[in-house]
Amino acid sequence: MAAGKKKKKVETVFLVCEETGDYNYTLKRKVGGEKLKLSKYSPRLRKHTVHTEKKK
Repeated sequence: MAAGKKKKKVETVFLVCEETGDYNYTLKRKVGGEKLKLSKYSPRLRKHTVHTEKKK
């Protein structure tokens, strides 16, 4: 048995478009830290918009 192995704490996070409210992207990241704000492509608007992190 593998007694020394630890599981990494990972959470699933959604990136939501601020303009349309669509859930366009999902990420798996470590628990904690500050909320992400990234410029990502919005297929509905066909341009890059700011996406913010939202948990499940």
